[in-house]
Amino acid sequence: MATRVRFAPSPTGRLHVGNIRSALFNVLFARKTGGKFLLRIDDTDRERSTAAFEAAIKDDLRWLGFDWDETAKQSDRFARYDAAAEKLKAAGRLYACYETPEELERKRKRALASGRPPIYDRTGYNLSAEDRAALEGQGRRPHWRFLLEGRRIQWDDAVRGAVEIDTKTLSDPVLIRADGSYLYTLPSVVDDIELAVSDVIRGEDHVTNTAAQVELIAALGAQPPRFAHLPLLTGVGGEALSKRLGSLGVDQLRAEGIVPLAIAALLARLGTSEPVGPVADFAELVESFDFAKIGRAPAHFDPAELRAVNAKTLHAMPYEKARPHLAAFGAEAGEAVWLAIRDNCETLADAAAWTAILTRPLDPAETGRALTEKAATLLPPGPWSEETWGAWTKAVSAATGKKGKDLFQPLRLALTGRPHGPEMKKLLPLLGLERAKARLEGRAA
Repeated sequence: MATRVRFAPSPTGRLHVGNIRSALFNVLFARKTGGKFLLRIDDTDRERSTAAFEAAIKDDLRWLGFDWDETAKQSDRFARYDAAAEKLKAAGRLYACYETPEELERKRKRALASGRPPIYDRTGYNLSAEDRAALEGQGRRPHWRFLLEGRRIQWDDAVRGAVEIDTKTLSDPVLIRADGSYLYTLPSVVDDIELAVSDVIRGEDHVTNTAAQVELIAALGAQPPRFAHLPLLTGVGGEALSKRLGSLGVDQLRAEGIVPLAIAALLARLGTSEPVGPVADFAELVESFDFAKIGRAPAHFDPAELRAVNAKTLHAMPYEKARPHLAAFGAEAGEAVWLAIRDNCETLADAAAWTAILTRPLDPAETGRALTEKAATLLPPGPWSEETWGAWTKAVSAATGKKGKDLFQPLRLALTGRPHGPEMKKLLPLLGLERAKARLEGRAA
């Protein structure tokens, strides 16, 4: 079977690193096997889904480099779900239930109190036609449950190995709410069948759902795809990542100046036998991808670790690859500037700051004014090279008697406004004679 995988976000919020990791593994597997990556927008929740979130999700995926081969939108496919629901009803596998949420909660509590598992008791399934008519006469509207067969479901999970779940231990899942709207399960299964999805790669929180979905797939006359359930990605303290943790959103990471390659490098290697660190390009992650390398324990996401990987990624990034990121972040600079500053950049925000130092007016520095004014008179004529700094500071030292920190710190502060940064032998030629002279003399430049 040709590889066809899907990433299926709901447009009810922005993407965060937890679901981006799921998208990443789907992309890596598709590219490793020469398959197709499908983007499915799960927008059956009409109240919470918005066009703005859908656009934002697509923008984030494009920025990450996760281009999709095909796309589908669940709100365009309600007729397909209606047809599947009617097929299940005709086969006696989808039955009406009339309990309110409060009544179901009371049943659940009673079962737990008596030491029984809180499995639905199939009251709805055992109702007669007269019972149903009477309930509907009271104004009740049914929700619809899928009748499980109560058998052992087995599959060979690409991450977890052999998995077996007895559906006798599960409640018959609700597929359609009382207001007629669909829950996740039926639309997802119908889409996976009709879009010929070969492999479902998702979080391990779906493992139990998978057993019910395998039964549903069979009831619709299809064969199940292969499954790979990834250990969940958690925060440093072990908490689950969610859309509510905005600081971990892709939009926030993007605004902080994290580059996509660093995000992919970290998320692809967390919780695997591969060492976490920067990579030269995305193809390196594709080449090394293997489900067998993924461990079973939750992987911990640490923003500080991401910044460290991002810094190393920037330090090794050639100008041609850095240029579009710099331009998008408002840090446009030539190759000489990038090569001079990249080793001092943890994020693109740092690159923007150093580019501004080299190209925009700097407030006069007060530190060591007498020294810097004397140094201004000793600036050599151009053209300048990396050797200029050493020759010039040697002349300034001879003229003022200053050495070491007392010499170099005031000069750096006057020229850059910062006590630390890239090598001054690289920065001085980029500043040029007129700007350097003005800054040393205390004039904004």
